[in-house]
Amino acid sequence: MAKKVVATLKKDGGQSISKCIKMVKSQKTGAYQFKEAIVDKELAKEFFAKK
Repeated sequence: MAKKVVATLKKDGGQSISKCIKMVKSQKTGAYQFKEAIVDKELAKEFFAKK
């Protein structure tokens, strides 16, 4: 799947978006989970700032 996402991001018009992966600790179990999102480059800092 990663190859497909990377190929899509490299197309014309896809340069303004990026795939963000954030590690979040669960309050219930204490285990870590990964949150993934494809967002505009301007919104990437906001994605990582959210809890």
